[in-house]
Amino acid sequence: MYGENVCPNAQDPTGPPALGALMVHTGRGDRVGEFRGVAGPYWSLRPVGGGAEWEAEPHRVRPALLMEQLRARTARLNARSRGEVL
Repeated sequence: MYGENVCPNAQDPTGPPALGALMVHTGRGDRVGEFRGVAGPYWSLRPVGGGAEWEAEPHRVRPALLMEQLRARTARLNARSRGEVL
């Protein structure tokens, strides 16, 4: 997945993404999260830096673009360098 740039308007996926794939929840202000699994009709995502998981409807989730992936990973590294508990 690293370095992959995906079109945000891609067709609905045929199935859930790989565990740990970075996804964007469009129904929640384009929040980026790691795919953690399927919970009934929802997909579970969690913040890249750790934290509480949330559920999203699969049709409101898309793969993160390269820029979104870099932004999320940089935010996590910055938090870690400040000594924040992740």
